[in-house]
Amino acid sequence: MRPGQLQKAGAGSTPGPQAKAETRFELLTHSAAETLEFGRLLAHELLAPCLILLEGDLGSGKTTLTKGIVSGLRLAKEDEVTSPSFALVHEYGQEKKAYHVDLYRIESPQELSTLGLEELFAQPAVVIVEWGEKLGKYATRAQFRIKMEYLASDDRKITVERLAA
Repeated sequence: MRPGQLQKAGAGSTPGPQAKAETRFELLTHSAAETLEFGRLLAHELLAPCLILLEGDLGSGKTTLTKGIVSGLRLAKEDEVTSPSFALVHEYGQEKKAYHVDLYRIESPQELSTLGLEELFAQPAVVIVEWGEKLGKYATRAQFRIKMEYLASDDRKITVERLAA
């Protein structure tokens, strides 16, 4: 993907009740390095505030893609970005910020409401949410939905939808 390509991709399908895809494209990566590189390239398309929903099974590459995005934003090195499975939210950057949220362990809207998401969304930050399908009412704020699919070995199918509320 080259800068500006996201705006030029073709129309997609309707992803949710209050958001529709303006742009949709798919790509295959064949290694973690390629997934990281795609994340770095995608970072150049992001303007804060921005909410990105990541969806996909365990091991599909959500955290690897996030490492690429955060490093592409120049907010942390790739090896400093880790899955917030237990902490639930990691913060990167000083003046500019990115938040990496993992909803894997969230089981109810009540648990979701304790994370302080309203405060995160009120900031001029990039917010990346793994297991974005669990975001409920907050999902309508998303600018991107990225579906990660494990194909085989290191191969991943990545479907990117740019959303409009």
